[in-house]
Amino acid sequence: MTAILDVAALLLIAVAVLGFLNYRFLKLPPAIAMLVAGLLGGVAIVVSDQLWPRLGIAARLAPVAGGVDFSTLLMKGMLGFLLFAGSLTVDYHELRQHLRTVLTLATVGVLLSTLIVGAGAYVLFGLVGIPVPFVYCLLFGALISPTDPVAVLALMEHLRVPRSFLVIFTGESLVNDGVGVVVFTVLLAVATAPGSVSPASVSLLLAQEALGGALIGLAGGVLIVAATRRVDEPNLEVQLSVALVTGLIALGAHLHVSAPLACVVAGVFVGNRARRHTMRDASAEALDRIWSFADYVMNAVLFLLLGLQTATFRIGSPAHAAMVLGMIVLVIGARFVSVALPLPLVRRGGDTPRGTAPLLTWGGLRGGISVALALSLPPFVGRDAVLNATYAVVVFAILVQGSTVGRLARRFGPAGHQE
Repeated sequence: MTAILDVAALLLIAVAVLGFLNYRFLKLPPAIAMLVAGLLGGVAIVVSDQLWPRLGIAARLAPVAGGVDFSTLLMKGMLGFLLFAGSLTVDYHELRQHLRTVLTLATVGVLLSTLIVGAGAYVLFGLVGIPVPFVYCLLFGALISPTDPVAVLALMEHLRVPRSFLVIFTGESLVNDGVGVVVFTVLLAVATAPGSVSPASVSLLLAQEALGGALIGLAGGVLIVAATRRVDEPNLEVQLSVALVTGLIALGAHLHVSAPLACVVAGVFVGNRARRHTMRDASAEALDRIWSFADYVMNAVLFLLLGLQTATFRIGSPAHAAMVLGMIVLVIGARFVSVALPLPLVRRGGDTPRGTAPLLTWGGLRGGISVALALSLPPFVGRDAVLNATYAVVVFAILVQGSTVGRLARRFGPAGHQE
């Protein structure tokens, strides 16, 4: 218990100090600043162990860098809270105008990208002599195809783009995360128990994960709205929302349904019904302040841990370096195809603003969710190569794409604030 408290204290102190320094001097988007700090910290630990092995710095800091189960912490803890916080501010009436676009990109787009990345990864791994089985290449495609809502929502705060694009971008990132986890779960079942999987069982698993998650999220949201009609106590109403998220995460694990989708549906419902219709102004303001603060702190901790985690990235040879660069190009190319092909199917007057495809492509950041899913993979031939490819894509997405997408957005921004 003491070790857990020590790690929590160290992380919270670190993100507070780093956040202050970034605000005062660097002025970087917080997510990028924390990732850079984590990367530099991880590199410093590795270098210090090489130069001064007797100090044993890596061993002393192991509880922070390696003792934290990043995959479990994110997928079974922080993710639900972060998705609920992001969904609270989504305007359902705006989302409904673009719902067909959002759902198409989050389903058809994810599946298409999974296939393209999976096939391309199989070729690239083969070229450098790493015999990764095809089903695990598809798993890599599934874990790297969804955009990370945590990274995307953090980025959105710093971009000036059309309002309709913000709605599409935010909605897609929130939904395709849940879809990507469901696809990953199905493919993992195929990889680990191929004899017990049939088209019927795959369809049932998809329905159970996706529809089950959406239904329990909606049911939870309805309960909270009913409860807030009968109370007028801001602290209690915030407490109810926290209980809702923790309950959905636990229930999702026990019922084997998608907790991320449940938290998204519950967040949108509570944000549009309870926050706007059944809560008094004081309660709605308290809800916004508490969840905004929780979102900020968890984001900071997540990106700092992500930086420490990805600092373990290693390139074994020039051929492997070329393979990793090829993976980055492959993932970006697959993202463009998976966005550009479905858009004409749903485009109608005013539904998608100018520049949607390039902005969704370059702004489609990968983040902690991809790393967490990669770390959850069981042992197989080429697992380290898949992890390294995931680290490389994530670091490139957040550092390079995240810091340059604003320039692309400015090309379309002036048009944007007038739908």
